[in-house]
Order: sequence, then structure tokens, then C-alpha cells
Amino acid sequence: MSELYNVGKIVNTQGLKGDVRVISRTDFPEERYKKGAKLLLCQDNKAPLEMTVNSHRKHKNFDIISFVDHHNINDVEKYRDAILKITSEQLQELPEHEFYYHEIIGLTVIDEEENELGKIKEILSPGANDVWVIQRPKGKDLLVPYIEDVVVKVDLEKQLVIVHLMEGLLD
Repeated sequence: MSELYNVGKIVNTQGLKGDVRVISRTDFPEERYKKGAKLLLCQDNKAPLEMTVNSHRKHKNFDIISFVDHHNINDVEKYRDAILKITSEQLQELPEHEFYYHEIIGLTVIDEEENELGKIKEILSPGANDVWVIQRPKGKDLLVPYIEDVVVKVDLEKQLVIVHLMEGLLD
């Protein structure tokens, strides 16, 4: 089976008509949750269930989704805390210089003099741009903003990121 990627988590039911409240983990909710889209519903120690989206709307900070053949709250209550996933075949092509988190996490980071700085362990999204957290062999983590002035090159084939260390980044 191909790799699976998180797109959201069902945190509760919404109303009585079989809608679920989802905290989304995708940059493409309108694509992932459009009517007819296929999602895999994954729960601990159970085989993934393929679900077909019947409807989608936004409500506050949540995506509200209903599934085909799930018409009331009793049909969906058992899905609370389930994770919604897609297969690698469902991933979209991204524009140049845009990456999925799973492509970046784990890459080795070097500076322009080819000194190894560490590996990317997580990505933070605090606001205007993402921040890549680099776990260094010694010392505290290095936080690198994903901006043109800092990230010189991302080479997925070589599993390498080259960064320009601006003054103050290593402090």
C-alpha cells in the first residue's frame, strides 16, 4: 500500500445530520473535502475505511464535512478522534519552491561553506513564512526562516538544503 498523509482529524460531531467537525492539516481543503473526494478514515487498530465526501463547509476554525451514506449523528459518533488521510497518489503537484512537509523533514542542512548544521526535525508556521527547526548535533536547535535570503537551495534528490546564515541566526 502507498504511504498515507494526514489531512485532518475528526474532533467531534456537528449537529444531528451526520456532519463531523475536522481540524484540518491540509493546505488544500477545497480539494481534499470537495464533494466526491475519497478520504481514508483511520482509527487505532482498525483497517482504514474509505469514505466519500458528501458536503463541506467552513465554520469558525473548523471544516465541517459529511460523508456519503452517513445521514445522522449515530452514523458518525464512532469516528471521533479518527484521522483523515490520503494516499501518495492523491498528492498534488506543487509550484516550484514549494514542498510538502514530509519532503523537507529529515533533510540535512549545510551552510554555503558546506559545514553540516544538522537535520530538519519540524516545520513551524507562525505567520508570514514557515520556520524550519534544525536539530544540531550539539547545542540548541537552529531556527531558519524559509525565505529566499536564507534558504539558498533545496535538493530533494541529494536530501540536502543549503542555507545562507544571516547575521544573528546562529545566536
